[in-house]
Amino acid sequence: QVQLVESGGGLVRPGGSLRLSCAASGIIFSRYAMAWYRQGPGKQRELVAVITSGGSTKYVDSVKGRFTISRDNAKNTVYLQMNSLKPEDTAVYYCYGEYLRVGVRVGDYWGQGTQVTVSS
Repeated sequence: QVQLVESGGGLVRPGGSLRLSCAASGIIFSRYAMAWYRQGPGKQRELVAVITSGGSTKYVDSVKGRFTISRDNAKNTVYLQMNSLKPEDTAVYYCYGEYLRVGVRVGDYWGQGTQVTVSS
């Protein structure tokens, strides 16, 4: 059974930091590209950051320079370090894993989400 379990969300003041973790089980983690998505109140889900199986990263413009995605294949875990948080970062953050074989998606999974609230 595949599971992606997020943790680390919470309430933080503007300018503060949080680190989200997503622990994966039931998959060969090192083969998966991993990503963080978020969905704010009344908004569509958006891609925040992605890290490939090879370690390349990409970010949505609104978080560049503030957020860092990383992975530890030995721990089957992907992280999202969030610094200089803003109220507009408030959202449910979801972990996502995708396995591509010769460019074809052969498996993808979502975590259950963790709430991040940025407020004074």
